[in-house]
Amino acid sequence: MSSGVTQVDPDVVPLTEPADGVGDVVSTPQAFARVVDAFGAGSGPVAADAERASGYRYGQSTYLVQLRRAGAGTALLDPVGLPDMSRLADAVGPAEWVLHAASQDLPGLAEHGLLPPRVFDTELAARLLNLPRVGLAAVVAETLGLGLAKEHSAVDWSTRPLPTDWLRYAALDVEVLVEVRDVLAARLEEAGKTEWAAQEFEHVRTLPPPAPRPDPWRRTSGTHTVKNRRGLAVVRSLWEAREHNARERDVSPGRVLPDRAIVAAAKALPRTAGQLAAVPEFATKGARRRITAWQRAIDAALALPEAELPPVRGPRTDGPPQPRTWGDRDPVAARRLQAAREIIAELSETHAVPAENLLQPDAMRRLCWSPPEPAGPEDIADFLRGRRAREWQIGLVADRFARAFADA
Repeated sequence: MSSGVTQVDPDVVPLTEPADGVGDVVSTPQAFARVVDAFGAGSGPVAADAERASGYRYGQSTYLVQLRRAGAGTALLDPVGLPDMSRLADAVGPAEWVLHAASQDLPGLAEHGLLPPRVFDTELAARLLNLPRVGLAAVVAETLGLGLAKEHSAVDWSTRPLPTDWLRYAALDVEVLVEVRDVLAARLEEAGKTEWAAQEFEHVRTLPPPAPRPDPWRRTSGTHTVKNRRGLAVVRSLWEAREHNARERDVSPGRVLPDRAIVAAAKALPRTAGQLAAVPEFATKGARRRITAWQRAIDAALALPEAELPPVRGPRTDGPPQPRTWGDRDPVAARRLQAAREIIAELSETHAVPAENLLQPDAMRRLCWSPPEPAGPEDIADFLRGRRAREWQIGLVADRFARAFADA
C-alpha cells in the first residue's frame, strides 16, 4: 500500500483575510447564545482550534477558542468569560470536529464542555500520508496552495483585549480547515488508509490524561550535569519553590526563574543571599527581587540530613532499560529489538508511513524486552492492545514479530 502522493513545494497564495472579516470576541452569555443558534443551524463538520498562553501563564489553560462551520461562519470565543460552552457542543450534535494536532487542543476544549463525538485530525492524516512537513501552514500550502501566516503562534493569548492582528491570525487558522480535511480524506481513501486514519482519530479523541510524572523536578533542563545528591536536593527545593510562586502568580515557571539558574545554584551551593546574588544566572531583575526566597529554598536543601537527599538516579520505572545496554544484559532481547526495528523500517518504506506512527516506540521496546509467553501472533496482539496499539498497527506487525521472535 502506498500513499501515491508526489511531494512538491507548492506555489502558495497568501491567505491574509478571513472571508467574513474579523468578528468580535464572544464573551457574554447573550452573544454566546447567538453563536449556539447559528452553529446549531449550520451544516457539515466543525473546524476548531484553541490558543493557550504557554510560556506566559502557569499551566495549559485555553484563552481563545476558534470555531467555524458552513452556514454559521467563524466564532471567536473567550473561555475566560464563557467557562461552560457545552451548549454549543450539544447544538452541533454528532457533527465531526476537524482539528490540527488534536491532542494539543482536546484537553483544553474539554475543560469548557466542548467534547467532540468524532474528530478528524489533519496533522495525523498528513503523517499517515507521509507528507514531509505536518505543521498547519505547511499542510495548508501543500493541499490548497494557500499561505497561512504563523507570526502570532507564540504570543500571550491571555492578553486582554486581544489585538485585531492576533484575532485575524486566529480566525484564519480555522478558515480553510474543512477544505484541508476534504483533500486529505480523499488522499487517505485513494491510499487505502481511511480505516487506519479513523482508528488514529478515535485513539487521540479518547486518550486519557497522562499519569503524573514521578519526581517532576528532574525534568529541569541541565539536571544531568549535577553529579551529587546535595546539589540535586537544591534543584528539587528550588523547583518546588518556583512552582509554588508560579502557581500563585499564574506565571510560567520559566519566567519566574530559568532552569539554568536552578542548575547554577545547585552547582555553586551558596550559603548566603549575597553569594547567590553573585551567581551570574541570578543577575536578572526578577531573580534578584526574590533572592531571599530562593536562598531560603537552598538553605532548606543544605540542611537536609543525608538520608533525605534524593538519589542520583531517578525513581525506577516499569519500563525496560536503555536499549544500548541490552546487548550485555539480555542478548536475546537485543536480537528481538533489532529484528522488530528492521520490520518497522520495512513496513514504513512499503506503506509510506513514518516508523513512529506504525507502532509507538515505547510499546515496541516493552514487547521486545518482556514478550508474552508464549509469543505467538495472538499473544503479541493482546500485549500490544494493552499498550493502546490500534488494530491496523497490530494487523501489520503481530505475525511478523512472532516469527522474528521465534528466530531470535
